[in-house]
Amino acid sequence: MTLKLQIIICSTRPGRIGPSVAQWFHEFAREHGRFDCELVDLADFNLPVYDEPNHPRLQKYEHEHTKAWSASVARADAYVFVIPEYNFCPPPSFMNAVNYVYNEWNYKPCGFVSYGGASGGLRSAQLAKQLVNTVKMMPMVEGVMVQMPWELLDDNRVFMAGDHHTGSAGAMLEELAKWAQALKTLR
Repeated sequence: MTLKLQIIICSTRPGRIGPSVAQWFHEFAREHGRFDCELVDLADFNLPVYDEPNHPRLQKYEHEHTKAWSASVARADAYVFVIPEYNFCPPPSFMNAVNYVYNEWNYKPCGFVSYGGASGGLRSAQLAKQLVNTVKMMPMVEGVMVQMPWELLDDNRVFMAGDHHTGSAGAMLEELAKWAQALKTLR
């Protein structure tokens, strides 16, 4: 049975670059062949600041947006978060989305395709790893860092990856596949 990988666009900001970077990674991951890949956009879920009356661990969701998000997260074996850096941190949309559910994340690996200025979003990814650890996800050491992504878009806003991006992406996908298979036994 093929493992399911969700590539999650974490920025919901108008004019964002995340969809361009995520589309490249989605195509790369599909061609890599280790996963059945699904592109997920947080903006499609329109999650307000956490508004459920019960703790996420109980899975007693009352709102349709939470039920839809829970079902999406639950169907994956692994995740890649395409995540920008906002003021040295992950975007609030990512933090909110992770906190919306709990059990659905447990014992699954995740990786990060981070993007931003000179740091390539590394500070954002490092802080995000602390959060995903607390919901029992296993973040990969390997990741993809994209510096100045706005300089790597063609006239149609298609992301033009360099060799260092594809090399990093391949290494991360190999590790994700190993961890996803191993952690499946815990689920």
